[in-house]
Amino acid sequence: MPCTVLSVSGDVHVQRDGHIGFIILDHPERHNAISTDMWQGLLDSANELAADEQIRAVLLRGEGDKAFAAGADISEFNDKRTDSSANQEYDDVSDQAYTALTTMPKPLIAMIHGYCIGGGLAVALTADLRIVSDDAKFAIPAARLGLGYRSAGLGRLVQLIGPSSTKRIMFLADRFGPQEALSMGLVNRVVPKLELETATTEWLNIVCENAPLTIQAAKAATDEWTKPESIRNFDEINQLVDACFDSADYREGVEAFMAKRTPQFRGR
Repeated sequence: MPCTVLSVSGDVHVQRDGHIGFIILDHPERHNAISTDMWQGLLDSANELAADEQIRAVLLRGEGDKAFAAGADISEFNDKRTDSSANQEYDDVSDQAYTALTTMPKPLIAMIHGYCIGGGLAVALTADLRIVSDDAKFAIPAARLGLGYRSAGLGRLVQLIGPSSTKRIMFLADRFGPQEALSMGLVNRVVPKLELETATTEWLNIVCENAPLTIQAAKAATDEWTKPESIRNFDEINQLVDACFDSADYREGVEAFMAKRTPQFRGR
């Protein structure tokens, strides 16, 4: 089944293939460097796919063979990011997009190749899972540019890899490869570049074949545990868990297990 183009927001495209949604960073001539308009496109894309009841999993990737996303678009720095006041517009839209991506109820998988630098790594961090090719290159070069990094972005990094590895990335501001990223816990899997699309598609298909309500509840519960204890609220999580047990999918799963057949989940 060919992909269906759902929308285009500047250099960010949204597509669908069956139960899989795609968010594509499409500015390969600039190595998919993230501009303010692209952050807006990411915000629109996340909201669109979150509301699409046909979508069970979302793939986030960069167009071209050189980069997932090679940082923020530095060409905007002398115009839109001249000082803290001018930088506020960029921060406002990037914060909204970051929140929309990280709180998307559907599983979000990033397929990463080539450069994944700065703002590109910030986008990749919004994903639930990250599969990378063996040519991937990571860095946050903020200390080489003199710019400040917002606490929300660093918070996500600390959650994933801990304070020590976060400081290593921020203090050295150097590039590191996929195996070091894997050892930190920054990525989930490293594969040869020629196998990246196949490996990612395999994971996406498995997710789509599993029970959507169970995955939604598991994602929500896991994300709730990452919040400070004082603001955790598991009431909604408990409702999502109850919905699993009250669903036709639960009955289908049990019946399929007893009959030794593959279950056909409907998400209800």
